[in-house]
Amino acid sequence: MKKPLPLVPLFRQFIKDTETGKRLKKNGERIQPQSIQNYYYVLQNLVQFSTECKFELQLCDASKLNKRELQSEKNYWKKFYQKFTDFLYKKGCFDNYVGNNIKTIRVFFNYLKNDKDFNTGDFQRLFYVRKEEISIFVLSPEQLKFLIHDKEFEESLIPSLKRIKDIFVFGCTTGLRFSDIFLLTNKNFEQTGDDWYLKLKSQKTKTYTSVKLPGYAVDIYKRYRSVSCKTGVFRKISLFNFNKSLKQMGEQAGYTNPIEVSREKQGKAKKILKAAAQERFCDKMSSHMMRRTAITTLLILGMPEHLVRKISGHSAASGSFNRYVHYAQAYMDKEIDKVHSKLESYFV
Repeated sequence: MKKPLPLVPLFRQFIKDTETGKRLKKNGERIQPQSIQNYYYVLQNLVQFSTECKFELQLCDASKLNKRELQSEKNYWKKFYQKFTDFLYKKGCFDNYVGNNIKTIRVFFNYLKNDKDFNTGDFQRLFYVRKEEISIFVLSPEQLKFLIHDKEFEESLIPSLKRIKDIFVFGCTTGLRFSDIFLLTNKNFEQTGDDWYLKLKSQKTKTYTSVKLPGYAVDIYKRYRSVSCKTGVFRKISLFNFNKSLKQMGEQAGYTNPIEVSREKQGKAKKILKAAAQERFCDKMSSHMMRRTAITTLLILGMPEHLVRKISGHSAASGSFNRYVHYAQAYMDKEIDKVHSKLESYFV
């Protein structure tokens, strides 16, 4: 006989065990705080879905079900998947967000099975995780050179935006994640003769990198380096304020060309239109652009892929890295087309 258990308390226990370190990664490391925050978002969505759609969230021990009850439970989870994803799409969510919610729910099912010896029936295999290819927005080499070298533009910025520009340029050169940049201390910078190197271990991938710094990046470091080796080189700023200031700086730099943004819902592309006006390039500038710009710039300027991967910490099979390769190739194709168009016409 079916004896369902409420799902929400089990999900809360799943989060608690993750926070306290009872649940770890397969390699024994603790789950990152950002992942735990995402679990809370999923829980919030589940509670809201259950309330608004009047869908009772419950689980049954599949080992105690007869054949008819097992089929009934299977149908229940099929229905849940359909209704829950429909609920998220109606809220305005896109495939990546919906897919991440489903991925977390699958992780929760595996936790019940592996950590709590609760026979879930493996119904999570019914849940399809959708993914979408989101357009990559990066600075072109010309735009990056402008931020590095244009003194007139730099002098037009207020001190707080000058600092944002410097941090952004440093990130676009080194390929560091936002979180890693603010962990840098003087110990991460090493001088060998006339050359300077940045040496660090990525907080996310745990990989070690040693990157030779160009002169302008060394100048940025010297401008902000601290007296103590225990203090961060760059004074911390919230991600929200950094992105807000970055958009303001981009607008001042003239990066206001209109762009078309599309996202996918259930595998179908949907154009995103702003109510007030069309989105501009500067509106898409964010901390993520630093790392993406660094990787694509190295590829565009001819650095071999395997060396770029070593700097960025991507594996050879990384899907995200392949997107950067495709973007760099598309950029180079456009530049080649410009040259070909001049050659094809006798009068220029």
